Amino acid sequence: MSAALGVLLGAGVFLLWWSCWAEEAPRPVVARRLGRLRELLLRADLARVGPAGLLAACAAAGTLGGLIVAAVTGAAVLGLCAAVLGGWVPLAVVQHRARRRAAALREVWPDVVDHLRSAIRAGMSLPEALIQLQYRGPEPVRPAFARFAADYRASGQLQGALTLLKDRLADPVADNIVEALRVTREVGGTDLGRLLGTLSEFLRENARTRGELEARQSWTVNAARLAVAAPWIVLALMATQPAAIRAYDTPSGALVLIGGLLVSTIAYRLMLRIGALPEPERVLR
Repeated sequence: MSAALGVLLGAGVFLLWWSCWAEEAPRPVVARRLGRLRELLLRADLARVGPAGLLAACAAAGTLGGLIVAAVTGAAVLGLCAAVLGGWVPLAVVQHRARRRAAALREVWPDVVDHLRSAIRAGMSLPEALIQLQYRGPEPVRPAFARFAADYRASGQLQGALTLLKDRLADPVADNIVEALRVTREVGGTDLGRLLGTLSEFLRENARTRGELEARQSWTVNAARLAVAAPWIVLALMATQPAAIRAYDTPSGALVLIGGLLVSTIAYRLMLRIGALPEPERVLR
């Protein structure tokens, strides 16, 4: 009897402990992928375009490319391959734009930090130092700080304007700078100048090291991309010959093309995964 009571008491204590921890429901796969697309569009400075718009552009490009190739060559399998490649083009353009913007911001963040440090040392308040970056800051970040100035003048709330600035920039370094400024604003202190100076040195060293790595890696990555694209360039040239079109417009030819498309896709993704440099994540959103 005492053993049964002990088991019941232990089970009750366990259930009470278990009820104190809310189990977070896993996000659906579709929601996660849409969130990644939205983050990609923000990093590419395309906040006005939603994930649905990007997917619609991919579908339209793929359909148009497939119909054109199928109409010109008369081979449905070539049109299918063109549709797959055409549907990937808008996504590739957005990814390229996001990488270029990230590289441009990486180069100018040390100058942004130096401008903030100089303005604060000159006696400006933190909002004034941030607002003057729309005029004195590097060119790539001036539009974002101009919108920050408009948000701050409209609401008078620095915290809300900083949050909007961080969302617009969608950059890990911007997150770190904004959160450092936010903490300094809330708790006070006289070490902001020293913090910004240390951060500026770290960002310059990081940009220099990453630039050297990317320069050494670029020729290898470009050669791998050419190796993936070369068979499809040859196929496009062969598609001008009626005999080649007839050869591929058969079940065995379709199998060869679809298999080649799968192999090319897997090889390209594997090449990107192996050759990718580690990217800083936005942990302070």
